[in-house]
Amino acid sequence: MLAKKTVKNQITLPKAIVSRFEDVDYFDVSAEDDAIVLRPLRRSRADDVRAKLAELGLDEADVANAVTWARKSE
Repeated sequence: MLAKKTVKNQITLPKAIVSRFEDVDYFDVSAEDDAIVLRPLRRSRADDVRAKLAELGLDEADVANAVTWARKSE
C-alpha cells in the first residue's frame, strides 16, 4: 500500500489499514530505525469517567463536595 505525505506533512492512511482500527482516533507515532511506527491509542478509563460525569451533569465542584462528604468522620 502507498501513502503520500502532503506539503502540510499529512498522510492519509489506506482504508484497508484504518478499517482494522475503527474505534481508534489517536495513534502514538515513533521512529524505529528507518521506519515510522503508528500504535493505536485506546480510550483510557479516565476518559470513560469524564464522559460519564459530563453525561450526569457533574462538575469539579460536585466531585470535590462528594469527596469532602465521603471523608467526613462519623
